[in-house]
Amino acid sequence: MSDHEPAIWPCLSYKDAPAAIEFLTTAFGFESRATYTAQGDPTVVEHAELRWPLGGGVMLGTTSKDDSPFGRRLPGNDAVYVVCDDPDGLLARAAGAGAEVVREMRDEDYGSRGFTVRDPEGNLWSFGTYRGE
Repeated sequence: MSDHEPAIWPCLSYKDAPAAIEFLTTAFGFESRATYTAQGDPTVVEHAELRWPLGGGVMLGTTSKDDSPFGRRLPGNDAVYVVCDDPDGLLARAAGAGAEVVREMRDEDYGSRGFTVRDPEGNLWSFGTYRGE
């Protein structure tokens, strides 16, 4: 692990961002650190930050909230890779919370052990032990 603060934050869009936050914290173990909703409409998430226990995290928000390039993004098209220490336990947790398993646990030639699931809005989440070169 680096001594630096996280410098890359994948950003995702969801039709139902509050439900996505609940799913990502329950199924994967992200920690919700900040959620800012539209004034007068708590169902519209302007910005949310979820931290990963091993470092870094993701940002997300509600799609179609405005006409900006960020507001017009379509949900369900993203793929994120997350380093984890216990992929077997995490797969059981994710599947138990309703994540669709799209690639079962496997050991890769490059030394990683991991799997891929789809969240309720279609994004692919790969978890594995590979930390990069």
